[in-house]
Amino acid sequence: MAPSSLLSNTFLSPIPLPSSNSSHPKPSSLNFPTNTFRSLTHFNKTKNPTPFTTFCSSDSLKDDSSIPIESRYPAFPTVMDINQIREILPHRFPFLLVDRVIEYNPGVSAVAIKNVTINDNFFPGHFPERPIMPGVLMVEALAQVGGIVMLQPEVGGSRDNFFFAGIDKVRFRKPVIAGDTLVMRMTLLKMRVGIAKMEGKAYVGGEVVCEGEFLMASGKA
Repeated sequence: MAPSSLLSNTFLSPIPLPSSNSSHPKPSSLNFPTNTFRSLTHFNKTKNPTPFTTFCSSDSLKDDSSIPIESRYPAFPTVMDINQIREILPHRFPFLLVDRVIEYNPGVSAVAIKNVTINDNFFPGHFPERPIMPGVLMVEALAQVGGIVMLQPEVGGSRDNFFFAGIDKVRFRKPVIAGDTLVMRMTLLKMRVGIAKMEGKAYVGGEVVCEGEFLMASGKA
């Protein structure tokens, strides 16, 4: 049977209709409103092409405004919780700036979050009338995420203290304020004899707010 031409609002039925002009049966058709169904027609590129039609309801195209906003956004995954982070990093309150690790590729990279709240102890002084997270603390938070990567056995690290050996190309793109969630990615570029070179980027809402290159050294002071 030769393939029949199909309209976008036509459903092909396998029921043949008699025809006086041809010995081959012709398919009958049922019409549906175009605003209710859309069809995609495909033909197999074989000797006997077979048409088939896929329908999708326009109801599936509706936005998610009917879903309550508190149920609309999933939580960040937990790869390492705060207790596991405390087992790796030597930092403690008020200077532990990593709340959760959400992705970890051993010896390669880590992604973690810092929930920025008005209760953070730096906000009363920076600044009382316009609370903004200090840029140097964003750099420190990134470095702590880097520590989670470089202190792991996969890169020959240990649980000794680690220190800044240098920072370069640091840029601050947007202010970070109370209520933001700082998402930080640190990627290991090189590791030589206890010195790690890393690339770091911090995001809020998918936009880069801070980035730079880091040199860090592990070992005892």
